[in-house]
Amino acid sequence: MNAPINPPKLYDCRDAFAATLERLAVENDRIVAVCNDSVGSSKLGGFKSKFPERLVNVGIAEQNMVGVGAGLANGGRLPFVCAAAPFLTGRSLEQIKADISYSNANVKLVGISSGMAYGELGPTHHSIEDFAWTRVLPNLPVIAPCDRIETAAAVAWAATYDGPCFLRLSRVGVPDLLPEGHQFELGKANLLRQGSDVTLIANGTLTHRILKAAEILAERGVDARVLNLATVRPIDEEAIIAAARETGAIVTAEEHSIFGGLGSAVAEVVVDNAPVPMKRLGVPGVYAPTGSAEFLLDEFGMAPSAIADAAQALIRRK
Repeated sequence: MNAPINPPKLYDCRDAFAATLERLAVENDRIVAVCNDSVGSSKLGGFKSKFPERLVNVGIAEQNMVGVGAGLANGGRLPFVCAAAPFLTGRSLEQIKADISYSNANVKLVGISSGMAYGELGPTHHSIEDFAWTRVLPNLPVIAPCDRIETAAAVAWAATYDGPCFLRLSRVGVPDLLPEGHQFELGKANLLRQGSDVTLIANGTLTHRILKAAEILAERGVDARVLNLATVRPIDEEAIIAAARETGAIVTAEEHSIFGGLGSAVAEVVVDNAPVPMKRLGVPGVYAPTGSAEFLLDEFGMAPSAIADAAQALIRRK
């Protein structure tokens, strides 16, 4: 297939996060940033220059970093705690559970370079378990924006939300999917394409891939609904149930293990309310090897054409 003549411009969601945080910090002097020696990868260089006294760099000590964030919140600050997603979640899960979730501390956890964005660094740097770890914790909304516009909106929402949350941001470039001025609503899916034959659901870096898959399906005479489900917890049960009842089949795609992630969260709603055939696309319970994020997503069956093939196979089971 030939590449489009004018491919869409791709944006790094970390840039939208950083720009929004800097703007909010001008308006709210309670905002502070906490990081684990990741000023560069978290795109906090501008924040550090503008607010040097409001950036706390704890070094490579993620468990301590989460505790520092909780302490700052207890002291009346509004901390955004930033680190590479695999180390923020996996290394600090006990502290997130006890100091953030159980304590309902007003801390915004920001997992940078999530999924397989650090592809060339191998399995230790892949973050394909973080949905499973975080979405089971009470009081902790889990959010994976699909583009720079939704990222900016989610960061602005987080700054006004009274409680903890986990924002999952990739470094992989993605096109704009939502309109400028989009307002983030916790627990609400975005209907990106109407359809009646099958529903495709994703978030984060996979959302633009399922939109491409829907276009491929349209060329094959299949009418696919597309949902961007940025909020993994609390999940939009109403949109999922409607999709199940109205299209009769659901395919989920995620930059995560198929165990415990977005697909599992959707399946829980479906099996309890409107059982229909489902296919969960993701990393199939293995350690993802070394390779670029684009290569790994394709390797695990999440190229747009492969997603379209999976949807057609599922429709035949209806």
